[in-house]
Amino acid sequence: MALRYLAGERAHHSLQATALVNEVCIRLLGWDQGRWQNRDHFFGVSARMMRRVLVDIARRRRADRRGGAGAVQVPLDEIDLAAPSIDVDLVAVDRALEQLALKDGRKARVIELRFFGGLSMEETAQALGVSLRTVHNDWAFARAWLYRTLTTGEPT
Repeated sequence: MALRYLAGERAHHSLQATALVNEVCIRLLGWDQGRWQNRDHFFGVSARMMRRVLVDIARRRRADRRGGAGAVQVPLDEIDLAAPSIDVDLVAVDRALEQLALKDGRKARVIELRFFGGLSMEETAQALGVSLRTVHNDWAFARAWLYRTLTTGEPT
């Protein structure tokens, strides 16, 4: 998952895949391993932890830039890969996902698992315990919703 995410990063970024994995592992150590229901649950939680790590890093970078005026929002309608590109404003995506989760938690989880976790459509369907068609529908809706929210600044 970490390698897929970092493959799209700029050439001189300071974050390495091993450092990202280590940070996620440190956060996962606090979890009671008895709470893992199955492999899919583990990967779902890992994707959520990776999202948190990446958003925390993005927030720190923004703070370093005093407001992050250089952050660029990327249209998600053009993304059909699990890994985000370098120009994605992860803080804005995180805020938008929190708003989407209030409306429809499953659609937010689909974005989280695919975008941050790097899971395929099939893996996402298995992790959520829903059909592949449901994941395709949720993915299409959530991408459109996020695109509109990120480009207009207003959730629909």
